[in-house]
Amino acid sequence: QVQLVESGGGEVQPGGSLSVSCAASRIFFSVYDLSWYRQAPGNPRELVAGITLGGTTNYADSVKGRFTISRDNAKSTVYLQMDSLKPEDTAVYYCHAERGTEAFWGQGTQVTVSS
Repeated sequence: QVQLVESGGGEVQPGGSLSVSCAASRIFFSVYDLSWYRQAPGNPRELVAGITLGGTTNYADSVKGRFTISRDNAKSTVYLQMDSLKPEDTAVYYCHAERGTEAFWGQGTQVTVSS
């Protein structure tokens, strides 16, 4: 059974930084496009950042210039570095792996930005 396990969430003050990671198992990691989504209470899940199997990245306008997505295929891990965090970045962050009709989700990790 494919597993995606996020880690690294927590609480940080506005303007601070946090990094979350997602380790995959039982998956041929390198052939999947990977993404980070987030969901705040009362809001729909939204795409934050994505990275293709070829390494091309894309970001939501709200996080451009502040967040960086990367992947390490040797470790089957995708990362999201979050800088200059704002209270509106508070959400549960989910990693997502997709290839054709196959898609997998992690269980999510809470990120809270608060003073």
